[in-house]
Amino acid sequence: MSRTPQPKVHVRTPTFKRDKALNRCLESLRAQTWKNWVCDVYDDDPDGSGRATCEAIGDERIRYHRNARQKFASKNIDGCFTADNPHDADYFFVLEDDNLVFPEFIEENIRVCRENGVKLVLRNQLIEFASGTPGARLSRFGIFDNKYFEKTYEPDEFRLSLIAGIGTSNGGLFWSRLARSKLEIGFDCTATLQEYMRTFSIADPIYVALDPLAVWAQNAEQTMRDMGNTTSFLRRELDLKRAIQILQQNAWKLAAKDKRSKFLKSQIFAYSDQSRATGLMKSLISRKVGRALTLSRKAELLARGILIRTAGRPSPDLFDFISSRTG
Repeated sequence: MSRTPQPKVHVRTPTFKRDKALNRCLESLRAQTWKNWVCDVYDDDPDGSGRATCEAIGDERIRYHRNARQKFASKNIDGCFTADNPHDADYFFVLEDDNLVFPEFIEENIRVCRENGVKLVLRNQLIEFASGTPGARLSRFGIFDNKYFEKTYEPDEFRLSLIAGIGTSNGGLFWSRLARSKLEIGFDCTATLQEYMRTFSIADPIYVALDPLAVWAQNAEQTMRDMGNTTSFLRRELDLKRAIQILQQNAWKLAAKDKRSKFLKSQIFAYSDQSRATGLMKSLISRKVGRALTLSRKAELLARGILIRTAGRPSPDLFDFISSRTG
């Protein structure tokens, strides 16, 4: 009797001039207990520096591609969330070159999908501080600790996590070919804003798994090549925060009334009262946050929110994006 073949997993790895990190990343993939996977590496270095690393590993499951035109970080990462399925895979995830996964990552995420009847998993990650340096070290906590409970979230309640935090993490998402969520953003923006937009894009029930089976590298200074952006830091920050504010407000509008009530009463998320109240005030959604904040703190956050609304200039593409996810 023939065995049913293991479902295939398609891994997408964006890379740019980090050969040692890329080697570590791909070796963590090769150590997976789940063996039926294929990985496409998308090299954004015009000189194709990642090719030698991939060829040296010599694993036929790893396919190297040099981008015909340089995309910069945000577009190279975003393209890895495409709905295209060239390998007829059953599951997908994005493994950036400086991140890594522990051996049970794929197997456990597929188990969670099957046992909980979901098509999307958000997996907790450890933080690697000072990644890429001799002082690199792993955190003792996951990035979603004290933010989520381990459970299945409906899309409208999950999107409310935008009000207290960022929501998803690129390296924490694992999804089925049957998922309806449009995870590729498709609009010009920074990699940071993409993660907020990706949270807003969730259209399937999503299970948050708190056992950290992946590592997120903390090295923002090594990834400052978004879109060749030459605007000032203050301008970028104001525009980013205004875009986030708009996403937060729309997430609130789309949530059912009972989900809003549970958000305020701390029955959905593990975020502290202060975090949730801060988000509501700063996003200009509500001033009714009880005693979670002092009067002076409320006034400060309200003023900050008004400044962001007044001075921030979101791209018109943001409103096209929102329409594409809510139409």
